[in-house]
Amino acid sequence: MKDEIKRATVYLDPMLHKALKIKAAETSRSISELINEAIRFSLLEDAEDLAAFSERKSDPLIAFEDVLEDLKKNGRI
Repeated sequence: MKDEIKRATVYLDPMLHKALKIKAAETSRSISELINEAIRFSLLEDAEDLAAFSERKSDPLIAFEDVLEDLKKNGRI
């Protein structure tokens, strides 16, 4: 079954809407295309973050206080 385009109502900040309208006109793309691209990019970033967390799950945990103490001891702060 082919993916169907879904309609959604979103409420945009007026200045963001104005910027989107201008960008859409300048790039000959629709506001929907720009929003879809932004959402895809955001979800891709999330997926990359989750993959990085997964890769580092076996790294040892270091307490923030220990990092600060080490920075102080070495004259970095």
